[in-house]
Amino acid sequence: MRIAFLFFLLIICQMNAQEVLFEGHVYDTKTKEPIPFVNLSFLNTLKGTSTDEEGHFFIDVPKDYLDRQLHISSLGYNDSIILSKDLYESKRFEMVEESFELEEVVVTEKLNNSVFLNPINSYSITSGFASTSTPWVLALYFPNIGAQDKYVDVVTVFMQHTKDFDRPSASFRLRIYDVDPSSKKPKNDILRKSVLLESQKGKDYVTIDLAALKIKVPKDGIYIGLEWLFVPSNWYKNTYEHPITKKQVIEDRFAPTFGGVYSKNQNFKAVVYGMGQWNDFITKSKDRTQNFIPAISLKILRNK
Repeated sequence: MRIAFLFFLLIICQMNAQEVLFEGHVYDTKTKEPIPFVNLSFLNTLKGTSTDEEGHFFIDVPKDYLDRQLHISSLGYNDSIILSKDLYESKRFEMVEESFELEEVVVTEKLNNSVFLNPINSYSITSGFASTSTPWVLALYFPNIGAQDKYVDVVTVFMQHTKDFDRPSASFRLRIYDVDPSSKKPKNDILRKSVLLESQKGKDYVTIDLAALKIKVPKDGIYIGLEWLFVPSNWYKNTYEHPITKKQVIEDRFAPTFGGVYSKNQNFKAVVYGMGQWNDFITKSKDRTQNFIPAISLKILRNK
């Protein structure tokens, strides 16, 4: 049976809590232009949302959430943590562009030797990664083995389709990170532009050619990240039977569901980012010899 791995296994229902509409807009502090697809998460809760194409967000939350801190993040901007009540009252937040200088990459040799890392086919997808309640980034670590210079060529992401999501497509954002040498977790975004991808109904994978960007694989390896976007076009209702009460449960979810595979290669490492921090995602096979990881393949180019 294919069972989606959820980051949230417990939903706390506050039936009597008074709810308020938490809405507003997020802008660039310099250009004053709206910023699309900004993720907002209430810290120490399982609640969050994203801005739409016009930088607008809205979500119903219990009134006491206004006393909580809110984590705001978007590619290319500094993360911010503010008091939710301040944004509730002002209905406006301005983000500061992140200052980060990348090493200039000059390719002087012809790259004609390609290698596939974590090759996958659709038949190997055993289950998937789904998201509900708050936005997350799911990332897979690829080690840099060998002395040659290497560059990202093609990224392929495999999907698992769900019957409850009936729209023709779902959008998500691709992230690429270097590695923090001490924590071994993702550190800096090295993909400096927002790359939005769409999973299409009836298609098992999404692929993108990034060779033109000349993204050099750092010496400590690279993380390929998949970011959920909590926008209306990705939203759907999921219905399932509670394992204990056997009653039907209805919950909000957001597409897409990323495919997952079991791998014996211990070099690959899965992590998730939510509520302001990175955490390891560790799920092993029954015999404890394999790790469950996102179904992401990476093609790199290297010098001979």
